[in-house]
Amino acid sequence: MTSLKPFMVWDTVSNKIPNRIKEIHWRLSLAYLMVMTAIFGVSAAVVYIFFDHSRNQYLNSQLLTLVQAAAPSLDTIKTKGHQSLSKELAWRDLFSNKEQGIEWFNANGELLAREGSHFPGTPLPKSSLSLHIGGNNPIIQHQDQLRVITIAVYTHTSDARTLRLGGYLRVSQSTHRLETSLSQLRLGLMIGGIIALLLASINTLYLTRQAVEPMKQRFQQLTQLITDAVHELRHPLKKISITSEIMLSHAEQVDPADIKNLIAITKATEQMKGLIDDVLFLSRTDTDHSFTREQKGTMICLDELLHMVVERFESQAQLRGIQFQSQLLTNLSVSGDATQLDRLFSSLLDNAIQYTMTGGKVTLSMKRSKQNAVVSVEDTGVGIPPAYLPFIFRLFWHSERPSKEQNGHGLGLTIAQTIAKQHGGEIIVNSQVGVGSRFQVRLPLAY
Repeated sequence: MTSLKPFMVWDTVSNKIPNRIKEIHWRLSLAYLMVMTAIFGVSAAVVYIFFDHSRNQYLNSQLLTLVQAAAPSLDTIKTKGHQSLSKELAWRDLFSNKEQGIEWFNANGELLAREGSHFPGTPLPKSSLSLHIGGNNPIIQHQDQLRVITIAVYTHTSDARTLRLGGYLRVSQSTHRLETSLSQLRLGLMIGGIIALLLASINTLYLTRQAVEPMKQRFQQLTQLITDAVHELRHPLKKISITSEIMLSHAEQVDPADIKNLIAITKATEQMKGLIDDVLFLSRTDTDHSFTREQKGTMICLDELLHMVVERFESQAQLRGIQFQSQLLTNLSVSGDATQLDRLFSSLLDNAIQYTMTGGKVTLSMKRSKQNAVVSVEDTGVGIPPAYLPFIFRLFWHSERPSKEQNGHGLGLTIAQTIAKQHGGEIIVNSQVGVGSRFQVRLPLAY
């Protein structure tokens, strides 16, 4: 089984808090923009609906006024004809819009007369003939950019006691102006919305930056405090180390029973010093930024660097009874820091040898893939369970997998990943329990 044993304070401060601050920054920005978009969208929709409803109501009101004013003229047209209409009739003062039209029909729906310029292309609808509709219950229709209102006109019978259907009046008006107004309103709301969202975006970035700035400052102060505290640990550790070494150098004056304790103290002190160096390295490293232009200008011949690494680990693998092979290519160069790249590949090889049993095999190979140099470290060790692969680059991650010894403190792979990212690369891991693991380091080539 594998377990996570993080030094929780440092893991939280050094790894999770910066990512959390960035996550909060973008979430605040996104939430603010979504709220602003929703507010403006609802406001624009309300304005548009209100304007559309008001304009339609106004148009319907105009047409109803016109058709009701023209209703008495139906008898005149039926008895004396269209030519008999007097231009001094009151309804003609209303009928001044050139985009309107009016039609008179008898009780059977036959057209008697029409006046104006805009008329529906269809006859009087059958619903008007089948329903006895009154002036207070008009039929309102939309036909080919026309607003059409039809009413039934009733007259008294000779005994003046009952009403009979006299005919129908139909008025129509073009909705072109209305549609144009609505189009202009939509365009205005769209342009206004884009401008408002741009301004809101700028404002959002400023406000969220101001909101997270105190958190960033607190994080920087906390990081500096931890860095200083870790740095100060060097002095007592140095005193302990010197004292134990002096005592071991005069072993004849020390009780033999205490020799093992002194050796354990010396070994633990060295481990603590290594841990402090690693923590200081990570605390001073921003994994989100690669090297400066000057550092990128340092050309590193990758095969020469790896040859030196191989020479160090060949004897170590031989002592452990592990077969070690290397397959290196020439003329592949990268840019960056040779010391850090040496540390990256040394960490991966040390990890591979540590978890490979006697009789196993470790292979270091190189290849070129498009614009990258790919360095692979493969072993036939115990492998890593798939459930734990996402955790292996975390700070202070330890495994309880069987190995010859576990002197590490859980920062080797974290530092390796940090160095790879600094050089614009990445580490890809494939592993199978009982078969082995493969760590591939991809680094951009330098030209």
